[in-house]
Amino acid sequence: MIIAQYFVEFIFYSFLGWVWESIFCSINERKWADRGFLFGPICPIYGSCVVITSALFGRIDFLSSPDFPVWGIFIICYIGSAIAEFCTSWVLEKRFHARWWDYSTMPLNIQGRICVPVSIAFGLAGIVVVRYLIPAVEKVHALVLPEVYVFLAIVLAMLFGADCALTEASLSALLNDVNRMHNEFNEIAQDKYEMVTSAPRMLEQKLLEGKEILEERHEQLARAYAEKLSLNQKRILLGIKKFTPRPDLISDHTDRDRIISALKEKVRELRGTGV
Repeated sequence: MIIAQYFVEFIFYSFLGWVWESIFCSINERKWADRGFLFGPICPIYGSCVVITSALFGRIDFLSSPDFPVWGIFIICYIGSAIAEFCTSWVLEKRFHARWWDYSTMPLNIQGRICVPVSIAFGLAGIVVVRYLIPAVEKVHALVLPEVYVFLAIVLAMLFGADCALTEASLSALLNDVNRMHNEFNEIAQDKYEMVTSAPRMLEQKLLEGKEILEERHEQLARAYAEKLSLNQKRILLGIKKFTPRPDLISDHTDRDRIISALKEKVRELRGTGV
């Protein structure tokens, strides 16, 4: 029966934690904030911490004594809340690759999982829980039959188990989608990287191909020019060979040689100009 009672307390304190978290965060964010990672209105970390605190201060004699100092309650709740927050944050991050709270902007934080101001707040809240909330709940236990706790524990366990299974399935599916999108992004990024890194080689290859085309075109033009020049030279030389000065225009042999020399000089000039 004690296990059923503790489980009902766990769900009850988890619900109170969800109410507190949702109200506090909604006021800060100025919009409705459904806290917790489960679909149901519970924050298990609150339920776990309060149930453990209730067991410690209810089962250990010197802790349950009315003379136990308030500062002692504060230190125990301060340290306990810090350990619970750090471990819960680490487990959730490793399992689902996400964080449900981050104290990176808060002073004196450790990896953004815990920080001194929040732990102090939990320590002060622990005093209220130990001095007032737990004793009030203990008074209710005396009014409820053990069978009622067993029945409530079975029903709440079924609902809690279904919520955990549904949350696990949803977060796992979401995680798979995130991993798939991450892999697709990496593949696209790799393709773009290879395209960028291969651009200089492709440009160099295009330049070499263009150079080869230009050299080939240059050779074709040179051959055509040489053929044209050779043909013109042949025509000129052939014309020189066939040239016969008119006797009536040339006074003597010296004038004929001078004319032929002038024609040959003209041929050399033509060769130099590319005609």
